[in-house]
Amino acid sequence: MAQRIRSDVDTYKDESLIPFDSLRRSCVANADLILTSLRHGGAPDASSARETGRARARQGVPLADTLHAYRIGAELLWAEILEEARTEVSADVLLSESTRFWASFGLYAEATAEAYREKAAELTSRGQARRSTLVEALFSGIITDRTLWEAARELGLPEHGPYAVAVAEAGAPGEEPLSGAETALRQEELPSVWRLLPDQQLALIALPTATAETACLRVLRRAHARVGFSPRFQALQDTPQALRFARLALAGLRSGRTGVARFDDNPLAMVVAAAPAEAAHLVEAVLQPVIDLPAPERSRLLTTLEHWFTAAGSAGAAAQSLFVHPNTVRYRLRRVEELTGRSLTDPRTAADIGAALLAVRDPRGKHR
Repeated sequence: MAQRIRSDVDTYKDESLIPFDSLRRSCVANADLILTSLRHGGAPDASSARETGRARARQGVPLADTLHAYRIGAELLWAEILEEARTEVSADVLLSESTRFWASFGLYAEATAEAYREKAAELTSRGQARRSTLVEALFSGIITDRTLWEAARELGLPEHGPYAVAVAEAGAPGEEPLSGAETALRQEELPSVWRLLPDQQLALIALPTATAETACLRVLRRAHARVGFSPRFQALQDTPQALRFARLALAGLRSGRTGVARFDDNPLAMVVAAAPAEAAHLVEAVLQPVIDLPAPERSRLLTTLEHWFTAAGSAGAAAQSLFVHPNTVRYRLRRVEELTGRSLTDPRTAADIGAALLAVRDPRGKHR
């Protein structure tokens, strides 16, 4: 029986998966179960069948193959019974016994399948819990360097980067703003692991090729969510820092807008957002005279500064975007220089004013 199963079912050919002695013992136990039931009658004892189901689930044998092997064993056993009883037992008795035999087989097969599913569900739950723990350990940084490669292997990640972290804002607890993105990334051959928090969904994504980041961003943008995206990094132990960068990028995305904000698109803005107390002091030190102006003039000067910086210091281009004359832009810039005592022609002071300008805006893109 064991030899027939091993010959006919591919999964059972792997000695390292199912040792032959183990298979033979299982065949003995299940054959004895059926023969005992036929001999004594009464309520069937399906303990051996259940143990077979649990064992095959632990070994990772597909349920279909497990039931196929069970059917092969039953067919062989019945053939042996027929051969033994051919000259000793009447056809009527054999017909009656065949009904009992196959009814018992059906009960035992059901018991095997039920035990298999129960064990498989238990193993899946245990595996998901361990996987969730490993993902949390990566994001929080509490995993040791020695076990990083083990975690990577178990989570299906490459042992070395580049990687990136994405953080999406959830509208309500339990909501998955990037629902479907994991499957889409897998189709792009980009391994990823995920963590759902009450207010955010986190993803650690491997970027193994030169075009991987472009494909990844394309998938994330299709979700129409608010997403922050970290710079690429090489070592898994840097995941917590990348998570911080991704959250800063998300914080810099203006309220009400969806899309993917990359930390690398505006690193100065991210640095300003990372240090709110220092940023407030920077505004006070650099732009306070402008901030103290009446609201209409303050707004005109700050808006003009923004357009001028966006236009790379071109008064003409800033004037076009503001729908004013270039001389109006130049006048307003001189007014800023007079108030702050800083020259916009000096790269160092221009950088100070640019950083303060980033700090003076709130997340909705409005002046504080």
